[in-house]
Amino acid sequence: MDINDISNEYIRGLVEGEGCFTFHTSRKRADGTRYKLPAFVISLHIRDKRLLEIVRDKLGLKSKIYYRVPRVTTQNPKTGIKYLSERQAILAVRDFQQLKDIIIPFFYKRLKGYKAEQFTEWLEKIGNDIGVSDRFKSLYRLYKWGVYDKLPKFTDRFKD
Repeated sequence: MDINDISNEYIRGLVEGEGCFTFHTSRKRADGTRYKLPAFVISLHIRDKRLLEIVRDKLGLKSKIYYRVPRVTTQNPKTGIKYLSERQAILAVRDFQQLKDIIIPFFYKRLKGYKAEQFTEWLEKIGNDIGVSDRFKSLYRLYKWGVYDKLPKFTDRFKD
């Protein structure tokens, strides 16, 4: 499998099932609040690491693939048997430039169902959460000003 074997629609479908628009919380500020970095994340079983690399390369992302080791997810109270999660390969994008120029234009008004709602709520939270820096709040302003609707520079490269 190589980069030409998957389409933009395939990537969007994969994200609707396995992706997430979320926030990464980092160290505390002097006032006690925490920094929140907007993040786009796809997490797959380790056996699909190559697929994740192809998605990353197809989108032109510079982010590396991270790995999550198995951890206890549940324990049977009667037997004491612990169940481990599977090892995961994770693509996480928290870089401002990549979110602005790649992630938001790629998914803007192109997702369906709950993931479309999650994406819009994520953009709204970027603009309204006091833990998000002013630099990242500019992503919200671009969205509210209609830049992703009006300026083809942002979206032309992702036309299907």
